[in-house]
Amino acid sequence: MAEKWKKTALLVIDMQKDFILPGSPWQLNGAEAIVPNVVKAVEVARQRGVLVVWVVREHDPFGRDIELFRRDLFRGEKPGPVIKGSAGSELVDGLMIHEQDYKLVKARFSAFFATNLRSFLQRAGVDSLVVVGIQTPNCVRQTVFDAVALDYASVSVIVDATAAASPEVHAGKFSYACSVPPAEVFAKFELFDW
Repeated sequence: MAEKWKKTALLVIDMQKDFILPGSPWQLNGAEAIVPNVVKAVEVARQRGVLVVWVVREHDPFGRDIELFRRDLFRGEKPGPVIKGSAGSELVDGLMIHEQDYKLVKARFSAFFATNLRSFLQRAGVDSLVVVGIQTPNCVRQTVFDAVALDYASVSVIVDATAAASPEVHAGKFSYACSVPPAEVFAKFELFDW
């Protein structure tokens, strides 16, 4: 069993203040509720020796690196969301990057798009992924689909440590996700089962 965990990485996606805290620019309803389960998933991963990868957004103050459809968020008097070095780009309270962890900055939905994640995981000997974080229909789903397309042996999502704008959207995206990759590659389970 210990050998399995050496080849596994936990991807923690977008658990940042600007996405989670009430009143924040991109607050996702339901995100705050999953924080305790994400904290627990990280604790379990560390106990097992699983590599923890923090996938975050940190944007240029002028929004030059963000999706075209979101650039208007950076044109007003208020600063845009998750600007590099801002309080909003920090991880939500209860989550902390440790020295042995890896931090990956992305500018799009998928943690694999235009990043070094794939090569980093290959060098680390990782062939299996467990995903937690937000948001299910965007960053979580796109990262999972790309991982399956990149032939990771196992891609799992902890459903009670991920969230979407509503429970219906969250549940619907997992129904869809499970019908696409083969069952032996993609799995969904609750934190208690991990």
